[in-house]
Amino acid sequence: MTAATGTVDAAEIDRFSALAADWWDPAGRFRPLHVLNPVRVGYIRDAICGHRGGDPRAPRPLEGLRLIDVGCGGGLIAEPMARLGAEVVAIDAAETNIRVASDHAATVGLSIDYRATAAETVAESGERFDVVLAMEIIEHVADVPLFLETLATLMKPGGLVVLSTLNRTAKSFLAAIVGAEYVLNWLPRGTHDWRKFLKPSEVAAGLRRVGLTVGGLTGVTYNPLFDRFALDRRDLGVNYMLWAERG
Repeated sequence: MTAATGTVDAAEIDRFSALAADWWDPAGRFRPLHVLNPVRVGYIRDAICGHRGGDPRAPRPLEGLRLIDVGCGGGLIAEPMARLGAEVVAIDAAETNIRVASDHAATVGLSIDYRATAAETVAESGERFDVVLAMEIIEHVADVPLFLETLATLMKPGGLVVLSTLNRTAKSFLAAIVGAEYVLNWLPRGTHDWRKFLKPSEVAAGLRRVGLTVGGLTGVTYNPLFDRFALDRRDLGVNYMLWAERG
């Protein structure tokens, strides 16, 4: 497959489908996401609680919220969201990813509504969510404006979008392409196309066009000495995360 339909880029789906068996191997191809995950989960939890006035230290701070994880892959984010109390719908256009995610959730006893579908299909059905997640997915979609419009449509009134992606800078080319794919061999070569990386200003402008305002923005840095990611508001050069609300 090489064509794109809506927000789905079939070539990207083929690429990640070929890696599906590695999703839950912390030493495998998705090792960087396993290392990054505590930072992602903490940011999402704190953004939601800050927006809604909840206590992030509570055992299940997302209790009572309906959340959709768009481009869920193998479920690395969906599972901790369910453990934090959210009612989770997790979608991915790659059926192989959904099978892996569903099987893993079953083995650990989590109830997650996994679906092999596109975000616009869910939006067209009329389903709406308190929280819409788009983590490390926008740089892989075929139509960025349509994707952002779809995220906004999926939100309930008073809802929240949380998004993470890669900046289009010389630093990100060296780190995410040369370093991750060619030097460290963290990812297969060709996993990312630097030309599809988006600057924070571009994402913010796209969100404004669909009626959303960025409420928080932070960079994510990697320390190779300690093999650890951390939030850093001063450094947006490679990875960054943001949340947005209707405004």
